[in-house]
Amino acid sequence: MQRALIAFFLDKAAEAGYNEVQVPHMVNKDSAFATGQLPDKEGQMYYVNEDEFYLIPTAEVPITNIYRDEIIDEKLLPIKNVGYTPCFRREAGSYGKDVRGLNRLHQFDKVEIVRIEKPENSYQALEEMLKHVESLLQALELPYRILRLCGGDMTFSSALTYDFEVYSAAQKRWLEVSSVSNFESFQANRLKLRTKDKDNNKALAHTLNGSALALARIVACLLENHQTENGIKIPKALIPYTRFEIIA
Repeated sequence: MQRALIAFFLDKAAEAGYNEVQVPHMVNKDSAFATGQLPDKEGQMYYVNEDEFYLIPTAEVPITNIYRDEIIDEKLLPIKNVGYTPCFRREAGSYGKDVRGLNRLHQFDKVEIVRIEKPENSYQALEEMLKHVESLLQALELPYRILRLCGGDMTFSSALTYDFEVYSAAQKRWLEVSSVSNFESFQANRLKLRTKDKDNNKALAHTLNGSALALARIVACLLENHQTENGIKIPKALIPYTRFEIIA
């Protein structure tokens, strides 16, 4: 099931114009700082003292850092990348019944989409990313909702963030399965990532990313929401990837 979902998400991203990249699963301090994981999420990241590397909390970090110290001709924009990686998070301070099972894992798999845009196009790009993630949840026939986060719920690096939540039938509550954000020039400023126009005028780019999608909770919600008398029914869109229609 999980392997099928990864392939499905990657194929759908390719259809939407995203270029798949393979990236390291460890990054240095500068890379984590550039995308805003440090110092904000230091307590949630696994750190290898001897080599001074961090295990990635999301593919966003290495994918975005591909363009550190770059000046990109605006004719090459937008840049749309997608990557599948395991993700590692300590979930420090997370205790109790709401973090058991597949709710929160120290290691989980995720497909991430990342975009680099001209400033004037970044919010249109955010809407396109929202529609892309929404189409995945619709194809999986899952009950979902979209939340626009208030300032107090966003990371300090984000200008605007939307969360996607899927309903957990077993837990009778909504679980976050994706977060789609526009960072405007925050990450680009740390990355020294700029664009240049035909007159060689330079400006900071805008960066965006989103989960498309995180795997553990999607698997749980598929198992919970597609139960029938005969077993767990596989969504039609996923059958070509699983090569079976039901889990008896």
